[in-house]
Amino acid sequence: MNENINKGALFNGSCFALITTAFTFSIRAGILPQLGNEFGLTAEQLGFINSMWFLGFPISMIIGGLVYHTFGAKNIMRVAFFAHTLGILLTIFAGGYTTLLISTLFIGFGNGCTEAACNPLIADMYSGIKVDKMLNRFHMWFPGGIVVGSLISQFVPQLGGFWAQWQTLMWVTMVPTVIYAILFWGKAFPKPQVEGATSLSTNLKAMVTPTFLFLFVAMSLTAISEFGPQQWVGIIMSNSGAHPMLVLALVTGLMAVGRFFAEPVVRALGQTGVLLCGAVMTAIGIYLFSVAQGGIVYLAAIIFAIGVCYFWPVMVGATAKRVPLSGALGLSIIGGVGMFSSAIWNPIIGSWIDKSRAEYAASGLAGTELELAAGQDTLTKMVAFPLILIVMFIIFYFWQKNIKSAAAPSETVAAS
Repeated sequence: MNENINKGALFNGSCFALITTAFTFSIRAGILPQLGNEFGLTAEQLGFINSMWFLGFPISMIIGGLVYHTFGAKNIMRVAFFAHTLGILLTIFAGGYTTLLISTLFIGFGNGCTEAACNPLIADMYSGIKVDKMLNRFHMWFPGGIVVGSLISQFVPQLGGFWAQWQTLMWVTMVPTVIYAILFWGKAFPKPQVEGATSLSTNLKAMVTPTFLFLFVAMSLTAISEFGPQQWVGIIMSNSGAHPMLVLALVTGLMAVGRFFAEPVVRALGQTGVLLCGAVMTAIGIYLFSVAQGGIVYLAAIIFAIGVCYFWPVMVGATAKRVPLSGALGLSIIGGVGMFSSAIWNPIIGSWIDKSRAEYAASGLAGTELELAAGQDTLTKMVAFPLILIVMFIIFYFWQKNIKSAAAPSETVAAS
């Protein structure tokens, strides 16, 4: 059915689109302190700007999932290119808080279109265990792109002058945007492989099953466990004795490598085992972030990276295999709730930082000590997210242990 599809070009185009998403995440995280200083913004206001990235994401993901089979993946990616370009330009020429909110919303909208189109696109191009393999290799480019973006944020400004301006860093995000547009140009896209998955009524019926509802709730917590510490690394880690962008690069670099070699890990532990082990390691990693200083921060980063490495792709893969009739809409809803959760929590995290600053300032702390104490106190609160996940994934492990996957008979799913 999809013999004439140029899988290589479509897959590579999807990867560059995800690199664009990664750049808008990491480079924005790197320039966050500069935006705060230039426009006189509080941490809570920066949190609302962050939340626009995560809010635009689920809106376009859900819309994209609803129209995937009628509007088409190609057209969704055209919308992604328009939204990315507009959002990046509006950020570069921003005049203040309101413009930054709007521009970041457009960027998030473009990122959501990428997920809405590319996840089902890849699921339709491959089958069996290769779906997990290729989804992990696709999602490898989110942390992989963050590595590159983090290193750009760390070292390019050191060149001084033009290169030290945050606007210059934002221009860099246009490079992968143009590349993915070129790779997708003129290509034919595949048709759905799962019979019945194009029916909206079938999708909705599949999405009210216990398995999907569980994954829906779990995704909201895995997403904020991963994105919360990463998005605030520039502010929280800047006074820990470690370089925040290097911490982010280390985390995401390890995530990229782990996702590239995901297939044997998922085969050995199964989807449920991977998720449970990930929750444990994430809790340990965030806790160490909350107490560590200096070189120990890098050890915490390694443990945290191992924990969150497989969260996103395995949650998407679990939805595709365990609830296949949810179709493109189901994949979009799962991804959308992850981003929507992050949109809700980011301003709250920002307010935690502001509140902690005020409390520690009242107790006599100032300068670096004040910022470090406030950041670590905020991280202590974030440990609650993976702790809840540990309980949930223990339940999910035993629940799914003896349940045969709902995947097609020709597909082989790793042991639960």
